[in-house]
Amino acid sequence: MSVPFKVDLNGKVAVVTGGGGILCSGMAETLAACGAKVAILDLRLENAEKVAARINAAGGTAIGISANVLEKESLMAAREEVLAKLGPCDILLNGAGGNNPKGTTSKEFLEKADLDNPAEGVVSFYDLDPAGISFVFNLNFIGTLLPTQVFSRDMAEKGEGVIINISSMNAFRPLTKIPAYSGAKAAVSNFTQWLATHMSKVGIRVNAIAPGFFLTDQNRTLLTNPDGSLTPRGNTILSHTPMGRFGTPDDLSGTLLWLVDNGASGFVNGTVIPVDGGFAAFSGV
Repeated sequence: MSVPFKVDLNGKVAVVTGGGGILCSGMAETLAACGAKVAILDLRLENAEKVAARINAAGGTAIGISANVLEKESLMAAREEVLAKLGPCDILLNGAGGNNPKGTTSKEFLEKADLDNPAEGVVSFYDLDPAGISFVFNLNFIGTLLPTQVFSRDMAEKGEGVIINISSMNAFRPLTKIPAYSGAKAAVSNFTQWLATHMSKVGIRVNAIAPGFFLTDQNRTLLTNPDGSLTPRGNTILSHTPMGRFGTPDDLSGTLLWLVDNGASGFVNGTVIPVDGGFAAFSGV
């Protein structure tokens, strides 16, 4: 993991939820490269431990912990482990999230044929599973709220801390097919602003990063074919991204470091920063 510049995070403890994933593992490595001791939280312990091992091998300090962001008891147990091994949390990165097929339509637009004679396997708006919608919303929104409740208490008691939420460009303009994910990320952005206001008197700054389109384990098969070529959806995305490429984990590093450093962004609070290659700026023509 290359770091575009360094800030001084020595003595700081960072907790990264969803830390076993491609983007959040990169951000965890970035924080560690600047001196933070990092707790990698992930539902899958083996994924968390792999990231922690990479950080430790590079000379940093990290531990991997299994935690479910939808279960407060699991998060409380993780907090106790972080306290015992690293110390109280100074930086919380709420990265856990994702989509689910049960919250996704098959087609971009509803057509009358989908009502009268739907093709086999087609999932229209009317077929969306409420349980799937709830799962996606809870994973992204409740999965941000609960870790914040658990890990920000130590920050509030100390009178300082930084929370970074991971929103999405879907929060600004929803993508077709994924109403649950778009709505959930919009909730994360709104919560970021609410929380920044709520926490402002106890010295906690809260901001969010809204990535554009990055290839991850969750979306790779939707955007690329097995041979590496783009799917129609992948082509559409890149044709609407002026920089003409997908983001890489390194593209998030500079924004992350700026937001966690009080010397650089000490008066930045309640913002949602797009990192999208110009996607939001392009009208399509």
